[in-house]
Amino acid sequence: MRRYDDPVEVRRGWVGNPTQGQEAPEQFVWRGRLWQVRAVLAHWVETGSWWSSAQVLAAIGSSSASEQSDGFDRGWGEDLLGEREFWRVEAGMGRVGGGVFDLAFDSDNGRWQLVGCVD
Repeated sequence: MRRYDDPVEVRRGWVGNPTQGQEAPEQFVWRGRLWQVRAVLAHWVETGSWWSSAQVLAAIGSSSASEQSDGFDRGWGEDLLGEREFWRVEAGMGRVGGGVFDLAFDSDNGRWQLVGCVD
């Protein structure tokens, strides 16, 4: 799988059987082209790397706690709230061709990204 970090525009809707499925990416625009989602292959959620935050490093007495700080004063536990929702979808343009794409939704900033592709 090739890795990307490209912004995409996503339209959510029902993919597959609406009575058994869930709302998922239905279409997305990547590099100026419209891709139609044919199937959702997987869906998962990942949290941020809270274990490497300045607060955790300070709590365990790590000498590198000050080096890890990003300059933002975050309250305890806020690193746990940072989640990204991932969707692995099969998509194509028209009837021919296509591939498998990993789309990520960052709930903190409301943005979608294409993070991987096999075509």
